[in-house]
Amino acid sequence: MKPINLAEVQRELEKYINREVYLHLETTNGAYASHFNDKAYNVGAYIRNAKVTFNQAKIVGDGNSYRVGLKMELGWIYAEGLTDWEIYNSKLLLAGHDREGRLMVACQISDTPFS
Repeated sequence: MKPINLAEVQRELEKYINREVYLHLETTNGAYASHFNDKAYNVGAYIRNAKVTFNQAKIVGDGNSYRVGLKMELGWIYAEGLTDWEIYNSKLLLAGHDREGRLMVACQISDTPFS
């Protein structure tokens, strides 16, 4: 993966507007939190192969981390803390990694289901 380029990722996001696509979205601090602090809460969210259609897509950020919003007819999908991206097998992969390189958030969009 490479660091997010705002203009390039925005162009890629716009390719999926008004199309039914598959979404993978996950957030986690995983075992990272509880391994180093026994009072920390382990939190996360995970959804894979959700079929969605969005009519607006926007990426914004300050150069260190970014957030993506996908506007649907009845609401929003939102991912924050993204740092890296790539196109892999025609899928848009966005990820956020912490200072040690551990995955904290992933947002992936595809025309075909994720395996």
